[in-house]
Amino acid sequence: MTTRTTLLRQIIDYSNRANPYPLYAELRKTPVLDEGDGAYVVSTYWKILSLLHDPRVSSDARNRTAQGGPELEPEGEETGLPPSFIRLDPPEHDRLRRMTNASFGPPHKPRRVHDMRGELGGIVSGLIDGIGNTDRIDLVEQFSYPFPVTVICRLLGVPREDEARFHTWADTLAASLDPTPGEDPTERNRIAHEARTQLGMYLAGLIEERRKSPRDDMLSELATSQGPDGSMSTMELLSTAALLLIAGHETTVNLITNGMLTLLRNPDVLQRLRENPKLAVPVVEELLRFEPPVQLVPNRTTLTDIDIDGVTIPKGASLWLVVAAGNRDPKRFENPDRFDPDRKDIQHLGFGSGVHSCFGAPLARMEAQLALSELARRLVNPRLLEDPPEYRQNAVLRGPRHLPIACDDIRA
Repeated sequence: MTTRTTLLRQIIDYSNRANPYPLYAELRKTPVLDEGDGAYVVSTYWKILSLLHDPRVSSDARNRTAQGGPELEPEGEETGLPPSFIRLDPPEHDRLRRMTNASFGPPHKPRRVHDMRGELGGIVSGLIDGIGNTDRIDLVEQFSYPFPVTVICRLLGVPREDEARFHTWADTLAASLDPTPGEDPTERNRIAHEARTQLGMYLAGLIEERRKSPRDDMLSELATSQGPDGSMSTMELLSTAALLLIAGHETTVNLITNGMLTLLRNPDVLQRLRENPKLAVPVVEELLRFEPPVQLVPNRTTLTDIDIDGVTIPKGASLWLVVAAGNRDPKRFENPDRFDPDRKDIQHLGFGSGVHSCFGAPLARMEAQLALSELARRLVNPRLLEDPPEYRQNAVLRGPRHLPIACDDIRA
């Protein structure tokens, strides 16, 4: 019999990575779970949504007085730099996010992401063209992993001749988030630290170049902006660029890979997408509910006592929001364990909500829509070679480490 006091640790346990959803269902029976070590776990939709909008909940680790819950692998932003804005609270969070958004999206740059569609489509086509042998394709290594990092390079304005260096750094940093069991953590951390240092030095040099000779790219605008919030310091710029590279890349890799895995498990939907590429929009929204790339938001902090469902979460507690459990809450979604892109109401938690809702959501959506619709169109009779596939170690950023598939041919 599963004991509720150990449910969170069972969820984190790698043996449950391929299918944590039965544990999430058990977890929802106790919507606010006191783990007994300073951690409180919230797992139902409406309570998670409320807490994501609650100003009494902090994202700043400096406010935490209790380090509760299991120990996690890094979530994707261990850079050695000052915290990016997703690790800060208002008003500092709001200032940095406004400054970043001014060069990323509406109202200042309403078409920056939209106008990348053609370039993104070209990257997708090039990756599919380069697949080669169709008897065994690792979709992660050959497609969903290199795609987002190339996109981020183009967004920031990294010179084409330097993109290979970015791919190398991304590979190294991703490996640090997904450790191999039994490997030497000291050596892994040393290699990751070296990659972060090299990345930081490269970005610092590129920032100085863009300040002297701005171009039409996001890094130039961030480096030269003098808006009502002032300008970013070099360290703030480095943290923001690292956030886009590391956190944004890892979540998009999982979204695309989880998406293709789900489509191959639901061949009727895959066939519909092949025949109607516009279906990619609701398919991606349902994927963000059904198999979200970020499964849980750990280690938020309560700034004061908060009473929820008869449980008092004390000030300074470690708050864990299991968004993937909330996304399958039967009190919010009908038939929640069914993948249904025709669902009329998909107000999911896949990109969070509130002031910390995913900054890169518009770009991630477009990347996934283009990737999945083109894979569906071009791969002839695609099929899984392993199910379940090998999953990554990371419980927060959950997704397959490899996704071996085969197909009969690749359409032009």
